[in-house]
Amino acid sequence: MILVDFLVKNCSQLLTLYGEAPRRGAALSDLGIIEKGWIGSRQGKIVFVGDEALFREKAKLTEEAVEIDATGKIVTPGFVDSHTHLPFAGDRSEEFKMKLDGISYLELQRKGMGIKATVKATREIPLQDLVSVCQKRLDEMVRGGATTIEAKSGYGLDEAGELKQLEALKVLKEIHPVDIVSTYMGGHDVPPGEKKEEYLDALISHHIPLVASLKRARFFDAFLEEGIFTPEEIRRMLEAARNSGFELKLHADEFTDQGGAALAASLGCVSAEHLLKISDSGITALAASSTVAVVLPGVYFFLRTRSSAPVRKMIDSGVAVALGTDFNPGSSMIHRMLFALRLGVFLSEFRMEEAIAASTINGACAIGVQDSVGSLAPGKKMDLLVFDVPHYRELFYSPSLDPLEMVVKEGEILLKNGELLY
Repeated sequence: MILVDFLVKNCSQLLTLYGEAPRRGAALSDLGIIEKGWIGSRQGKIVFVGDEALFREKAKLTEEAVEIDATGKIVTPGFVDSHTHLPFAGDRSEEFKMKLDGISYLELQRKGMGIKATVKATREIPLQDLVSVCQKRLDEMVRGGATTIEAKSGYGLDEAGELKQLEALKVLKEIHPVDIVSTYMGGHDVPPGEKKEEYLDALISHHIPLVASLKRARFFDAFLEEGIFTPEEIRRMLEAARNSGFELKLHADEFTDQGGAALAASLGCVSAEHLLKISDSGITALAASSTVAVVLPGVYFFLRTRSSAPVRKMIDSGVAVALGTDFNPGSSMIHRMLFALRLGVFLSEFRMEEAIAASTINGACAIGVQDSVGSLAPGKKMDLLVFDVPHYRELFYSPSLDPLEMVVKEGEILLKNGELLY
């Protein structure tokens, strides 16, 4: 008999996302729905998924069990935000106004604004203050349904600043219930006042091996873009990072096509991210690889680019596509995954089902945690969301409403009716 200490029962729809990972093509629309589904866990791990009849045959509640009646409501896996820049300091709202006035991201970079302003603020903030700021941001992410996130450094761009960001993430993992997967983004930009070749040499010979030895991050990431780093420079970085034991990610083809998608695929990157300007050959390369394409519709919403990543072409070509917020101070100050899903549908030609799968199981694949989160299956963490709507299409049909009633992380309720409980 299966013992259950946390049960969610009578779900109008239980979206399990059980099965293939990552999802590609038509499989991205398969949500694994169980009508009137029941799901139970024991000590934070899922032990039962099915209907009432099967539960009563195979399982029983412990004396201290928590029961949630989800009649008339849908239940989904917790959202996995596979691309954020969580640990930063400072405010760039003045710059945001300039963007609305027509000044481009790259123009701001040339004026010494953009990332350089965030680097300065992040270098100056004390560690504990950075942790406190990030705690509040993580709380907002919970309010949007995120139970697991990826978080990048890259706003220090020197040894002390990068290590401070990664240390902040280490502290947050210990004090906040959201799971955090850390990425060292030493290749975000050239530090202010330094020559690029000198920085590259220091990054490859010293910084990458140091961070790897401290085991502060699982992934290494870099920004391939015109005026920042060339494809050959990126290759040097990524190969050095791989040799030091990092798994690889790449900011690719965001503002210009630099062949980043094909480079990411050739190097075996776990993900290629942004991809607004990906070429047809880049799509073909990703489709033939294990690299997940992380699409970030918040960026073209926030920057008003009037163009989006070619999501429909990527999905139809067989690319494994994930969806994240790209929470960051310069191009997507968007904390909440539910909002990002809606942007994906309204701006990026995701179908509703695809947006959900891209934000759960494929998001988990994009950060290498698909064995523990991203779908509702026995053995995985009891990370789920309860929405006060009877059908998943209502998440998108009424985009001004917030139907998220409950967030559960490893069998513990984090959010209930808008109130944080941790």
